[in-house]
Amino acid sequence: MTVLDDLRAAFPDLVTDPDILTSLGRDSADLFGDDKTGRPLAAVRPTSTEQVAAAVRIAAAHRVPIVPQGARTGLTGGANAIDGALLVCLDRMDRIIEIDVANRLAVVQPGVVNATLRRAVAEHGLFYPPDPSSYEMSTIGGNVATNAGGMCCVKYGVTTEYVLGLEVVLADGSVLRCGRRTVKGVAGYDLTRLFVGSEGTLGIITEITLALRPVPPPGLTLVALFGSLRDAGAAVTAITSSGVGPSMLELLDKVHLRAIEAYRPMGLPVEAEAMLLVASDVEGADAKLAVVEQLCRAAGATEVYVASDAEEAEALQAARRLSHPAMTKLAQTTYGPSGEVIIEDCAVPRSSMADFCAAIERIAAQRGVTIGVLGHAGDGNLHPKILMDRTNPALTEAAKLAFDDIMQLTLSIGGTCTGEHGVGLIKRDWLAREIGPVGMRVHRAIKAALDPANLLNPGKVIAD
Repeated sequence: MTVLDDLRAAFPDLVTDPDILTSLGRDSADLFGDDKTGRPLAAVRPTSTEQVAAAVRIAAAHRVPIVPQGARTGLTGGANAIDGALLVCLDRMDRIIEIDVANRLAVVQPGVVNATLRRAVAEHGLFYPPDPSSYEMSTIGGNVATNAGGMCCVKYGVTTEYVLGLEVVLADGSVLRCGRRTVKGVAGYDLTRLFVGSEGTLGIITEITLALRPVPPPGLTLVALFGSLRDAGAAVTAITSSGVGPSMLELLDKVHLRAIEAYRPMGLPVEAEAMLLVASDVEGADAKLAVVEQLCRAAGATEVYVASDAEEAEALQAARRLSHPAMTKLAQTTYGPSGEVIIEDCAVPRSSMADFCAAIERIAAQRGVTIGVLGHAGDGNLHPKILMDRTNPALTEAAKLAFDDIMQLTLSIGGTCTGEHGVGLIKRDWLAREIGPVGMRVHRAIKAALDPANLLNPGKVIAD
């Protein structure tokens, strides 16, 4: 029997329609260079761990590569199809299995949407902090696979801080349970953290046990406007050095302010060169933000004010979350349908923020491209976005060179090539440069131990 025969016997709704497979073929990254989307063989949409394991066993028996997928909101090509692969689409595994209020944890399947979980636990007075910009669409499984972050990271950390335990289907179809439900636990190797951020290359995550927090008190949000991006970067360094401990510290430059306002008018200060959004969600938040105001003014802020109410604060945060579609519209307004956005994801020491912001502006000018800068400045994680016209070879090459310039700059000052989006296809070479030959040898050894036939998401994170 062929692999398709075996798959159809186990999955009567097996997807083989070419048009549907094409629609499932890639994530949300605008790729460039030699990274292309392959032609998958078929797709399955399991609803249980047992079905995932069955699909993996069939694929392994026929030596067919496997690409796990969530909502495909990733930005590095990590969920992109490869030629002849079986796509394992986990969107139907969307049950919240348990919310344990006493132990402050939830058990979920990987297809649960981040915002759905956040709303469900809020009904019990609990809070799940990781909040990527795509939280209304992205799934917990994808968040775990990429170790996603978000606007709350400056205070609450990224996804790995909340993953207590996992159920994972390994490359041979066996099922591993790792981790715990207890607050503490140090038994054996920390396999749970090994799988967090592994981007489907070591196993397919089918169940996740997550730690929760109590809902924080209502917070306050401060807005600071600056006449230069460098001044805003200096303010970030001053705030993070002060010990104020904001729950959010976001940076948007003039390119993003104008793009978002054009995409959805809401009265953003488009005359400013940069804006900081700073929030505090502790008792005495007003006193904390008073310190932030002083630091922003000392760094050169031209205007500082506190959002008048929770509705205005939420509107400002919602504007920040519109950055990706707004920049996509700007690219297409500038270059037509072929306009695209290359999204960087780099993290640098917070003490380097001012110089890093200034250097990005120089790179944009030197390469003759438009680069918008925004990100989670409070933890040094920025997302420079480079506009590109795919039909213009000169602009495409300039965008590639700018991308590489920013990556090289990031590593040269002790930063990392990805703060929360993952490696996927786009960052493989930069990962190798960052961790060096010994680090790559260890990565390859782990991959070979868990997936000796290299069937799980091959070519992602580590080049074949």
